[in-house]
Amino acid sequence: MMALLVLGIVVIAPNLKAYIEQRQQIAELQASVAVSKDEIERLTAERERWNDSTYVMTQARDRLFYVNPGEISFIVLNDVDAALLGKDEAPISAELTATRVNWAESMLASLVTAGLAEVSTAPSIPPVPTPEPTR
Repeated sequence: MMALLVLGIVVIAPNLKAYIEQRQQIAELQASVAVSKDEIERLTAERERWNDSTYVMTQARDRLFYVNPGEISFIVLNDVDAALLGKDEAPISAELTATRVNWAESMLASLVTAGLAEVSTAPSIPPVPTPEPTR
């Protein structure tokens, strides 16, 4: 009786293992199919949006700043709320002032500073072994 039980386990165990592995693969593939279907639905909806001429015109206006013939487009630069910026403490001068800096000395000082600065090292990449030539 014990020999039949061991023989049954030896015969059934590989088949049971293969069955369990196949069920896991099927579950993974079904999840992959579900993800793909969701992606297809999303892309189909996006394609339908782009087939609508109103949506295309809106995107052209927003992204590329296109206007229809006869329209005037205004682009507002620095439209930040003044309350967020705060008050300027220093008064603005109406006089024109000139800087008293020698540009040649400034450029030379910048070059010297850049030349004498410590070099930062990038993380070292291990060298790739090169195969030795065969004789």
